[in-house]
Amino acid sequence: MTTGLIPGEQPPEPRPTGGLPQQRHEPDGHGTMPADNRSRSSVITARAAASFEPVGRSVASARSFVRDTLQGWGFGDIVDDAVVLTSELVTNAVVHAGTSADLLCLRGDDGVRIEVADRYPEREVPVQGSAVNMGSPDREGGRGLQLCAALAGRWGVEYTPTHKTVWFQLDLPERPVGTRAAGPSLPVDLLPLADTRVRVAVVQIDRIGSITAWNEDAEELFGYTAEQVTGKPLTDLAAWPHTPGTGTGIAEALQLSRWEGSYGIRGAHGRVIPVYASHLRVRDTDGDPSTVCLLVRDHERAVLQTPLRGPASETSSASEGQSTDPFEVFIGSPAPDDLDGLLQRTVERARDMLDGDSAFLLLATDDETELEVRASTGLPSARQRFARVPVEAGSGRYGSARMPAVHEDLTAVPGAVPLLNGTGMRSVVTVPLKVEGRLTGSLGVAAEAPRRYSNEEALRLQFAADRIALAVESARLGELERLRRGSLSFLVEASDLLAGTLDRDQTLALMAQMTVPTLATWCAVYTIADQASEPYLSYVLHEDEELIDGIKSLLSKIPPPDPVPTPGARVWSAPTEVAHQAALRTSMRSLGLSGGPTRQVTPGIGPTLATASAVGGEIVVLPLVARNRVIGMLTLGKPTDEHFRQEILELAEDLSRRAALALDNARLYSERTAISQSLQRSLLPPELPTIEGVEVEVIYRAAGEGNEVGGDFYDLFPISDGAYGFAIGDVCGTGPNAAAVTGLARHALRLLAREGLSGPAVLERLNSAILDEGARSRFLTLLYGELRPQEDGSAELKVVCAGHPLPLRLRQDGTVEPAAEPQPLLGVLEDLELYEQTVTLDPGDVLLCVTDGVTERREGTRMLGDDGLADVLTTCTGLTAGAVAARIMRAVERFASDAPSDDMAILAMRVPGLHKD
Repeated sequence: MTTGLIPGEQPPEPRPTGGLPQQRHEPDGHGTMPADNRSRSSVITARAAASFEPVGRSVASARSFVRDTLQGWGFGDIVDDAVVLTSELVTNAVVHAGTSADLLCLRGDDGVRIEVADRYPEREVPVQGSAVNMGSPDREGGRGLQLCAALAGRWGVEYTPTHKTVWFQLDLPERPVGTRAAGPSLPVDLLPLADTRVRVAVVQIDRIGSITAWNEDAEELFGYTAEQVTGKPLTDLAAWPHTPGTGTGIAEALQLSRWEGSYGIRGAHGRVIPVYASHLRVRDTDGDPSTVCLLVRDHERAVLQTPLRGPASETSSASEGQSTDPFEVFIGSPAPDDLDGLLQRTVERARDMLDGDSAFLLLATDDETELEVRASTGLPSARQRFARVPVEAGSGRYGSARMPAVHEDLTAVPGAVPLLNGTGMRSVVTVPLKVEGRLTGSLGVAAEAPRRYSNEEALRLQFAADRIALAVESARLGELERLRRGSLSFLVEASDLLAGTLDRDQTLALMAQMTVPTLATWCAVYTIADQASEPYLSYVLHEDEELIDGIKSLLSKIPPPDPVPTPGARVWSAPTEVAHQAALRTSMRSLGLSGGPTRQVTPGIGPTLATASAVGGEIVVLPLVARNRVIGMLTLGKPTDEHFRQEILELAEDLSRRAALALDNARLYSERTAISQSLQRSLLPPELPTIEGVEVEVIYRAAGEGNEVGGDFYDLFPISDGAYGFAIGDVCGTGPNAAAVTGLARHALRLLAREGLSGPAVLERLNSAILDEGARSRFLTLLYGELRPQEDGSAELKVVCAGHPLPLRLRQDGTVEPAAEPQPLLGVLEDLELYEQTVTLDPGDVLLCVTDGVTERREGTRMLGDDGLADVLTTCTGLTAGAVAARIMRAVERFASDAPSDDMAILAMRVPGLHKD
């Protein structure tokens, strides 16, 4: 039994007990509780302590330890609050902090103080006396201190360099000294009737139901001596009332932590003696459970019967046969209103009902082929949550989740219940959850000891599962509906984002950013250029940016997943295996276990272990299929021992289909743009020649997204020694069709000029070539000229302006004037009579040639025009040719706020003279 010792006895030495806590009980008859500014001093009458290992099942052991301790001390009124608080605080220590927990129970004259210490002192120290925001009570963690504040009379947190201790004190109800329960004074004739000599039989039953102790009152009541009954099952003597609707038998009653009620004992004379019994299940110092039964004659039940807590009206209504909802009896009232809370309450009640060490609940997928772990207690939940197992795991009823199953010893059939592999559980009972004949889930309870469960426990658990199946399914459907609404909203937003770009790199980034962290902890996108190419790792993203490089390095070293077009997610285990092997090798090298000398831990161990942890969970691959071709793979991953929910995988599959189409559209657009730009670049001069004595600068802007060349063009090329041809023109329209005429004009100009033809002859023959194009022809404005630098530092130009904006000449004194006269454009008339004009640029003069995209720049009804261009050029006196072209372009861009709608070209030529400016 877990109780405090009376003063003077020696406490047993603490000892390790494997999965059980290391308990120690110490007498402190005249000690005092540690006094501080949060709790008043109180005389300690008993002390009980235990240590728990950092494993999930220790939480259940801690609950049992506190429950047994307080019941042994007679403090049943505060057991429930103490168990709830202890469960939260021990969970914080062994599960979240990952350290062992030391539990200390102190019994005082005014209540009980319970302390839970862990070895994780780095937690934040709450400031006493100030208002502390505990956060939302609906969040998953951090409820321990909130519960302490709500349930405990006093509580606090104490820190040392090595420990953190959270303590709370529960005060006993106010009663007269020495009184546990009391009733009013009654007349003698109203007192319960009893024999002159009231006999209380004390019978102790071991864990298998056999009698181990039988006192003298039991001999007097039933006529058996202790020697006659010791070792016999109590069920051989008990006559249980098998009334319709009764779900608990004597064997079940002996397994409960506390039970009280009536049944019969068959005496030595053969007659059944009605008795009233009070059972208390205890545990000895070796950890073996047994049940102590106190029995009196049924008409003397007042000796043992616990006073009723409810008002008489409630008791009478219950006794009249008003039925109680079996669901509320099992789950409790009020029932949790969320699915996770309902499932967690279910596994905890199922574990307690069968006195198990762990319990788990799995929900079936829509097609009833797999079960997904949704709640567990006493198991490493982080590893098991959302893990999936097949419904039909083998032949026969024991391999199917559709039928109840009892495994007496899992070591005899390894792998029979994969969920329990490596958990230390030996025996397990599982039952299905069904709604209208359809499998909706599976409920199981497991124990560390073998042969703990039989068909009777399976029937009890099945009865409970039948009560909750409909509520669980209703809550599941409600959650599924909420998830689907959220999924639709997510997919609509994702589709809008993906449709908003045709850039391949931006599409890859959007794919990753939409999945992390909404769907996965990290993701990697592989792309496939064509059917003959291998998958290429194009993008990696993790919610922790510091881990991205490590994952990218890891994935680049292993073969990519196979590009299988089969829809759906498939598990990929290669990154996890390689990462774990790398971490093991790095650790062994750092410790000198790989044959080399021992050396200190290298800085590389941290990133290696972090990468192994980041990719240690479930990894799935979804194909990116567009236009019946696999163009890549979307890889999603979880950290160590985590799994994906089925709903998340279905949402990821929908996202992958949309992302694949967006990625393929971006690919097609990139290819088209690349081809267009390659052709357009071929229409530009490869480079401008250097002309001695003349500065030349060109600025070109093509209108339209992705265009480098449109209808405007320019050229500057050598004709013969000392002579250079230059041209700037504008083909009607923009885009590829205009660019085709641009190519014809530019190449024809070079060929004809180098044949020695004059300017007018060159343009007349080009006009004929354009007209020969027929329906594909387009009219063309063109300024063509020949440039010859002179020995005196000037430059002679012969120009022909065929329908083009006139060139402007800037003199050193700041005056601006046209340098040519207008003539007919090309591509309209067959017979042209063109002539050339000679212009001499003196040192310091500038010749500015532009296309109509510059002069026709508009802002509403305003247009820059020839006069506006001349005004800007006036301010360019003394500037170099490059500075002149830049100032003109800057003025054009600032003239209007909208992007230019027409191609623009600027050609500036300046004669610096004999001396460098």
